[in-house]
Amino acid sequence: MTEKIGVNIQYAIKLLSSEELVSIPTETVYGLAANALSEKAVAKVFSVKKRPFFDPLIVHVSSEKKIKEYAKNIPDIAFRLAEKFMPGPLTLVLEKKSIIPDLVTSGISTVALRVPDHLLTQQLLSQIEFPLAAPSANPFGYISPTKPIHVEKMLGNEISYILDGGNSIVGVESTIICFEKEDVILLRKGGVALEEIENEIDKKVRFQNNSESIQAPGMLKSHYSPLKKLFLCNIDNEFKYFNKQKVGILCFTKKRNFVSNVNQFVLSKEGNILEAASNLFSGLHYLDDLDIDIILAENVPNRGIGMAINDRLLKASS
Repeated sequence: MTEKIGVNIQYAIKLLSSEELVSIPTETVYGLAANALSEKAVAKVFSVKKRPFFDPLIVHVSSEKKIKEYAKNIPDIAFRLAEKFMPGPLTLVLEKKSIIPDLVTSGISTVALRVPDHLLTQQLLSQIEFPLAAPSANPFGYISPTKPIHVEKMLGNEISYILDGGNSIVGVESTIICFEKEDVILLRKGGVALEEIENEIDKKVRFQNNSESIQAPGMLKSHYSPLKKLFLCNIDNEFKYFNKQKVGILCFTKKRNFVSNVNQFVLSKEGNILEAASNLFSGLHYLDDLDIDIILAENVPNRGIGMAINDRLLKASS
């Protein structure tokens, strides 16, 4: 009998080819993967995650060259960004070819495509003849998984196999962008910093208007949430309003002396933004499993990938 968690790529391929689901590691978070060309398999993703059908999925391919198989009318600037940031935590929303089922894209005419930067998943993708639709491997709206144990805890009874690639290095989901004429539009903050994109294209990126329709995952105002109520605040100034409850704290660099050590999680003692991102969802999982009533969290410096961390915290607190 095959263990639930392991590194057996051939077993994962067998399951995926049989329209079953497999959790796969990526540099961002663990994904819940299905054959993106099979409506039957993709429907299982929505069912297992309890994900609404209006929220489209990201399609994962083995290389940036594969993007042309599933998208059309690709602007030159998209190729430029793909060459620079793929494999990596960048997702491009492009006009889709008909080979991609409408179920994957929630009926819209574009598809979100990315090339994950993880050796095990790269090996997997290079050995199958179809791309993988793979949202985060968690119940819809809950904290994303960055370790195999997170996936097993949340979806272990629902899926056949978890491909073990260790801890996710980046720790927050990919940056998602789309294109409109000459404009590059940011749909979701993520693992590639806004400044990096702007430096590459030598122009400002336009932000998505909140009144516009959902074009990509992670655009809902409430997302990535623990079961415990999370408050985003100035912890030192506002703790007094919560001190009659059992409090857990998600700290950026240092613990506080007014809460038990065990009820606190530090993202980065050195104040390293990349380390903080890598630890973000692990910290939320840790605190959510404690015997506490609420979680207090604080923003990190709002630059680089810190913008993505603060985005996740804001949505978790909504």
